[in-house]
Amino acid sequence: MTPQQIMVDVAIGNWKLTIKRATSLFDGLTEEEFLKPIAPGRNRVIYLLGHLTAVHDLMLPLLGLGERHHVELDELFLSNPDGTFAELPPVVDLKRYWNETNSLLLEKALLLTPEQWLERHTAMTDEDLVKDPTRNRFSVFLNRTNHTAFHLGQLVLAREKK
Repeated sequence: MTPQQIMVDVAIGNWKLTIKRATSLFDGLTEEEFLKPIAPGRNRVIYLLGHLTAVHDLMLPLLGLGERHHVELDELFLSNPDGTFAELPPVVDLKRYWNETNSLLLEKALLLTPEQWLERHTAMTDEDLVKDPTRNRFSVFLNRTNHTAFHLGQLVLAREKK
């Protein structure tokens, strides 16, 4: 196994662990707990579930892995703050979208070679990559793993408030 493949495997392992932890936390919450804010004046758990799902759905085209499946989540969970809309999709649907999106993303990510991980993502040009080769698919994947871990820390607070 090459050093590059080991680095990719470590990153994917970290992604899988972070997603597993978040999924376990989501699965352990009641419907009522999804509607509670993480802390006074902060986002509700349902918003974070929708937000993370929308961000991960965006990763598919950003990494060149396929088309999005849940564009409808953008207005609810990316473009507007929590509380903007009186009605959100049911938790059961959001959890299904979460699982489907992350399964598809992982399935496609596992097909990339170490060399493909170092290619540009679709939000940049070839010239951008020449200027800064660290802005690549791999860096996006690491960034989104960290983003999920950050929100996972917030979600743990919600669980501890029980």
